[in-house]
Amino acid sequence: MNQLKRSKKNRIIAGVCGGIAEYFGVDPTLVRLIWVLITLAWGAGLLLYIVAWLIMPEEKDGEEAEPSQNTEG
Repeated sequence: MNQLKRSKKNRIIAGVCGGIAEYFGVDPTLVRLIWVLITLAWGAGLLLYIVAWLIMPEEKDGEEAEPSQNTEG
């Protein structure tokens, strides 16, 4: 099962956006853009990023996130 973790491969600051992108199987740039828009629109993005940084575990060495796969029919 794929777990939500901070990415080491797609890291700019702490790997939060990269980890979210790997978990959902989307481009990290798209997640970062959405995060910046949330920050500029409501101001909560920075606080949410810091909380996610503290809560999300970091990806271990040699561990790569697998793309999400739907095994249902």
